[in-house]
Amino acid sequence: MSEIRTLEQKLIFKRIANDTLNLQINDNEMLMSIVGQFDQNLKSLSKLTGTNLYFRGNSITCKGGKENIEMFSQAIKFLVNKYFLTKIIEKEDILLSVKKNMELENSNVKTFKQLIKTPRKTVIARSEKQSDYIKALKESDIVMSLGPAGTGKSFLAVSVGVTMLMDKKIDRVILSRPAVEAGEKLGFLPGDMKEKVDPYLRPLYDALYELFGADKIDKKIESGEIEIAPLAFMRGRTLKNCFAILDEAQNATETQIKMFLTRIGENSKLVVNGDPSQVDLINKSQSGLIKSKNILKEIKEIKTIEFDHNDVVRHPLVSKIIRAYQKKSTDDQN
Repeated sequence: MSEIRTLEQKLIFKRIANDTLNLQINDNEMLMSIVGQFDQNLKSLSKLTGTNLYFRGNSITCKGGKENIEMFSQAIKFLVNKYFLTKIIEKEDILLSVKKNMELENSNVKTFKQLIKTPRKTVIARSEKQSDYIKALKESDIVMSLGPAGTGKSFLAVSVGVTMLMDKKIDRVILSRPAVEAGEKLGFLPGDMKEKVDPYLRPLYDALYELFGADKIDKKIESGEIEIAPLAFMRGRTLKNCFAILDEAQNATETQIKMFLTRIGENSKLVVNGDPSQVDLINKSQSGLIKSKNILKEIKEIKTIEFDHNDVVRHPLVSKIIRAYQKKSTDDQN
């Protein structure tokens, strides 16, 4: 972290007036990454911080109220740290840089401490719980994560699992989900078993391709190092030297989740992901995700992470949509 602080010190902040701050960045590539194509990042940052930003040469001038200027200053420091570690600033980083101002003082340190380095990009935690989740994925043998869409449950699990595979810490990554039990009859779909299950595992494939590239991933699938396995096919197996992910676990029964977890063998990690608010089973009461979490809560070796709308890292509207549905559910219960 000392290198990050050194880089921060190279930023030149100069107060011109009570309502004006000038920032100079001497690294042109970093400056252009912060500004963004057609100044889009700067425009977003201006809107989010409630400031007026002007870009010229290697400097950015910020005008606004005292608190707004401070928010801009802290956001810039976050973005510089992100660029230093990953050499890239993405659209979602702009929103995250402002969001961090509203969180704990040590949140930046915790965020950058949990990194996942893949061939195509370096993944960082985008919330406190994501940081805890990455730490759990690396350190715990069994991890359960519950929460709404867009909180990074599957993406981060895939990132850690395949990175371990590339580093030869494990022999296989297994991707599984209870597609049949969600009401989709695989037998009526064309193709072999992989082709039948692929549509249901599309989000995991998207993460694999984004982080590691299609060619590399396809070769791993062909060699069996990355395996696609419907949950029903896991029965009777012992999983050794592998990283297995059960996705969409809200559509698995208590018995099925128990079956999956008891497959764990030597040098293996199991991850159970699900969104309790999106149960596709005809009889929703059969969902075993919440039940399993409660049954296993006293086992300290099993780490459980529960995300909420504050951890959503997709489009900002996703968080608002989730809150709206949660409010309706609460109103209906009352």
